[in-house]
Amino acid sequence: MIQTPYLLFLGDAPDSLAAKVAQGIKDWRPENAVGQFRLPDCKADVGLKDMTLEEAKAAGAKTVVIGVANRGGYISDAWKDVLIEALRMGFDLASGLHNLLRDENDLVSAARVAGRTLHDVRIPSVAYPIANGKKRSGKRCLAVGTDCSVGKMYTGLAMDAEMRERGMKSTFRPTGQTGILITGGGVPLDAVIADFMAGAVEYLTPDNDADHWDHIEGQGSLFHVSYSGVTMALIHGGQPDALILSHEPTRPHMRGLPDYQQPSLEALRDMALSLAHIANPDCVIAGISVNTQHHTEDEAKAYLAEVEERMGLPTVDPFRHGAGRLVDALDAI
Repeated sequence: MIQTPYLLFLGDAPDSLAAKVAQGIKDWRPENAVGQFRLPDCKADVGLKDMTLEEAKAAGAKTVVIGVANRGGYISDAWKDVLIEALRMGFDLASGLHNLLRDENDLVSAARVAGRTLHDVRIPSVAYPIANGKKRSGKRCLAVGTDCSVGKMYTGLAMDAEMRERGMKSTFRPTGQTGILITGGGVPLDAVIADFMAGAVEYLTPDNDADHWDHIEGQGSLFHVSYSGVTMALIHGGQPDALILSHEPTRPHMRGLPDYQQPSLEALRDMALSLAHIANPDCVIAGISVNTQHHTEDEAKAYLAEVEERMGLPTVDPFRHGAGRLVDALDAI
């Protein structure tokens, strides 16, 4: 088990989206985060107190969590001095990057000398099966996005929290590093061998009560040429009964792909639903989740109303305004 509370390491994150791991922990498990550590050129801020390692130690932090999700998932040499010093001071390290802590000899050596633990959460811990496509009992919801990092995980967490508050049967099923660090378990789907990804999602979402909802953490985008494969595995392995379309409307281009534009919500609806029907012919689009963090309140309300009128689906920012109307839509299925 990863010891809490955490000091969230933002390193030299170039923007707020690059620190989405830290932001997710701060938003959904604030009791586990005592502060943030930023290098001088860091452009991200998750709204916690900036702390030195000494201050974090005095505040009770036990683990330094790498809260950065950079393109390629690598451990920067610029971070090493801080991470090694943290180990020497008695902190454990936790990371969800593709570049594993245990593969960095200097970190392994420092941890061994200090008697500390390196936690790599992006390592599959189960020999997942190949998907068989058999129908499972229970219900499943998956958020699919026009792009990466548009709020798919927040949508699932918000809907799960709303259902639990209503006394409904619900489970959030993490499929990425942030969700795993928030909940303590799940499948690091993008680290699973490709042939077994859909099977891993079947494993993650087994048979359940007929009125139980699994909220599967969405990943990537069918329209993102770098990460579309993981989205396909979620759609076919998850066999969702409902899809939530997720969108962030202020981006000039796809995340990390300046030559590609985000698709329209209509294009996402048509593409995702046709693919979902391969594994579950009864799947429906239940609603739309919009990340309005860059809008004022009035701008957000106007945009949500316009999309809802155009698409004919309940449209909300579940983090800003609550997920009640999306849950109402699921409850009506």
